[in-house]
Amino acid sequence: MRFTTIALAFAASLLAAPLSAQTTTPPPYGAPITLEAAKKVVAAAESEAARNNWQVAIAVIDSGGHLVMMMKLDNTQLVSIRVAEAKAKSALGFRLPTKLLEDAVAAGGAGSRLLAVPDIAPFEGGFPIIEDGKIIGAIGVAGVLSSQDAQVAKAGLAALGGATR
Repeated sequence: MRFTTIALAFAASLLAAPLSAQTTTPPPYGAPITLEAAKKVVAAAESEAARNNWQVAIAVIDSGGHLVMMMKLDNTQLVSIRVAEAKAKSALGFRLPTKLLEDAVAAGGAGSRLLAVPDIAPFEGGFPIIEDGKIIGAIGVAGVLSSQDAQVAKAGLAALGGATR
């Protein structure tokens, strides 16, 4: 799943108006997340999912969009693997939580055109991973309700002391 420059420019132009009031200038991309940091994120997210008995897939990608870690808990539906990675890539590509994409689609109008952009997952549960003011990667979680996916992802971010924007 690659984001092309044209697709990102198109999607960004669709979102510019509705999101401009909700966000500040997004942080720049930084060095890629380390495997050690990704392990901490996934372990914390897995712990949150297990505590709630939620079967989810957890994806962590680096700042270049490459998969660093993927975990699928037992009995998680298989499609959640692809959705978790798509949420992470959407959060990384737009440099914002995917809940804002979901809200743009729900608002209709130009935001609903996001559904026509390939490889976008406009569902809550994806977040950029920010360290020292730079995006080092992203996490995506899928398998339960989107709000629950987000809860699991936020637990993962908390392992690094990361903000969810």
